[in-house]
Amino acid sequence: MTEHGTDPATRAFVDHRNLLFTVAYEILGSAADAEDVLQETWLRWVRVDLGQVGDRRAYLVRITTRQALNRLRAVKRRREAYVGQWLPEPLATAPAVAEDAELAESMSMAMMLVLESLSPTERAVFVLREVFEVEYGEIAEAVGKSPDAVRQIAHRARRHVGARRPRRTATVRETRAALESFRRAIESGNPQDFLDVLAPDVVLLSDGGGVKRTALHPVVGAEKIVRFWIGGSAKVPETIAWQPTEVNGSPALAVYVGGELDGVMAVRVEDTRITGLYFVRNPEKLTHLVSGTPLTVR
Repeated sequence: MTEHGTDPATRAFVDHRNLLFTVAYEILGSAADAEDVLQETWLRWVRVDLGQVGDRRAYLVRITTRQALNRLRAVKRRREAYVGQWLPEPLATAPAVAEDAELAESMSMAMMLVLESLSPTERAVFVLREVFEVEYGEIAEAVGKSPDAVRQIAHRARRHVGARRPRRTATVRETRAALESFRRAIESGNPQDFLDVLAPDVVLLSDGGGVKRTALHPVVGAEKIVRFWIGGSAKVPETIAWQPTEVNGSPALAVYVGGELDGVMAVRVEDTRITGLYFVRNPEKLTHLVSGTPLTVR
């Protein structure tokens, strides 16, 4: 890219890069795939006659959405053969993201998993309409549907998501308090400390990508999770340290084994108790946490 202070195409792309990345990430659930989509968007954008573009932001979002949809349809087939449970790639976010409640909720691990249950087109429509408030006409051009069809798709997606989202989104303070209680339980190893912070029907989902040892199926129920966690930790000979971090617009915990980043734990909190644990250990999904710059704002 040339110096964005003098090139209008580059300047427009750089100005909207965070928005485009966030759109791609929320459609794909993968920072690595989102980066690839941005590269593809750039290659198409530099061939566009800017004199024919009335709204550069809308045009860039349209290109990004189309490329993200193409990639999502391809990776959906890959994920069907994934070893164990697939979780979204945790994305480092700056505190400013958590201040945007709607954006933070849409990026949460819990919501990203709900979005996984939508069809590719439903997911793109939901993200563009509900998260970024894009007009139906613009969405229609991005997904290749009529505005009426997009309205129907949006209604169907909202109903699907609404049936699966938490009754009330936990505040940052509530999530941080629950995580701190969970961290203290890990350090104490006392089963009762775990049971005090975990909801009875809590679910643990863990993603090792076939590389790191994790539960291949969901672990359901507080007592089962406590046994699984204490038993697994006892088998690790190296020093384990848990540190607060921020991913996907919410507080989380990063686990270091022998001084190296080994995983990230995100949670879903309802009524002060943890109802969902999302533990990502797949090394490929931790790359951006080590080398990337935290996402700021859309």
